[in-house]
Amino acid sequence: MITYFYWALVIGAAFGLVFLFGAKFGRWKSAVVAMVLVLGTGWGAYVFHFQQLFVKRYGGVMTIRVPPGQRHIAATWKADNLWVENYDPRTNECIFSEYSRGSVLEGRVTIKNCNPIAREGVPPEIPAAPAEGR
Repeated sequence: MITYFYWALVIGAAFGLVFLFGAKFGRWKSAVVAMVLVLGTGWGAYVFHFQQLFVKRYGGVMTIRVPPGQRHIAATWKADNLWVENYDPRTNECIFSEYSRGSVLEGRVTIKNCNPIAREGVPPEIPAAPAEGR
């Protein structure tokens, strides 16, 4: 919800400047420049600072996809960065991937011969899908 409020505020400020410079003072070129600057600054601030902060502290919105062929194990926060652990059964590796603000300086840790889901030497069982109509 906070994410939607943030974008409503940024877009409202951008259109407020268009109204102020364009409609009030008749300076449409300045109005468009001000709108682009506010929208660009708002986008940059969101991507490089606010997105993970909103998600962690205020219940914002964020989507991360598990890479094809991997299984998701866990996710945790370290400071304001999200660490996601996935398991790749083809290579038997656990992969910790960091999602930092703006996707800058993301860390990645790979543990070889991980086998986190099953007992050693036994392949993991995949649970059966629930039966229809129950």
